[in-house]
Amino acid sequence: MNETIARRITGIAGIATAAALIVEVPLYFIYSGPPPDSNVLARLLIGIVALAFLLVFVTAFRELVKRVSPAYEWVGSMAFATGLVYVTVTLVSSGLEAGAVIAVDHPIDPTIAVSGTYILYGSISRLMLAFFLTSVGYVIARTNLLPRWTGRSAYVLAGVNLAFVPSLFFGNTPANFYAANGWGTTALMGAIFSYWLLAVGISTYRSATRLTATEEKGGRGRPGVGTVSA
Repeated sequence: MNETIARRITGIAGIATAAALIVEVPLYFIYSGPPPDSNVLARLLIGIVALAFLLVFVTAFRELVKRVSPAYEWVGSMAFATGLVYVTVTLVSSGLEAGAVIAVDHPIDPTIAVSGTYILYGSISRLMLAFFLTSVGYVIARTNLLPRWTGRSAYVLAGVNLAFVPSLFFGNTPANFYAANGWGTTALMGAIFSYWLLAVGISTYRSATRLTATEEKGGRGRPGVGTVSA
């Protein structure tokens, strides 16, 4: 896989992940009480698809780092590892919710009824995502493989995620902003991450186009410098 292909796959996967997450998050706010099974299973299915694309994104991002700057491959591997853990934890949470909904014969709100997901969606996911974003921000800052704003925004978002790690001490009421399964800890952070990922995905895909144009002109310089500043 060359650098151009790595950029394109990373960009497409990021955009696809973000699109699925953007569709999923509003489904959590349609019903004030226990939602029907169709709502819960639909949003979980969309979330599973999003996580599959996210797995492609973190894998392609590691390959991109390897192509642009082999010296920082270890940071790309850190981003891959923490991204993989995040995907795994969230998939387990989705499985627990889906199983609980399928098993009962009446509507339940799995965000409350399935206690095993409280810190999986909350504190654990926030910590893993913070490590992932920090790794992404660091490698971007060191290699200039993407515009500077992508790295800086990754650092900011990592800090916000870290701020929600202690939320496990604040109960299990989803209507509360800051709780183990609160809407701020889970839904809001997921929404912010999805829009960040959409912007990064678009930027990464566009950088592949610029790189291709530079190669065609025969003036390729250091990857990531000058061609991805917009």
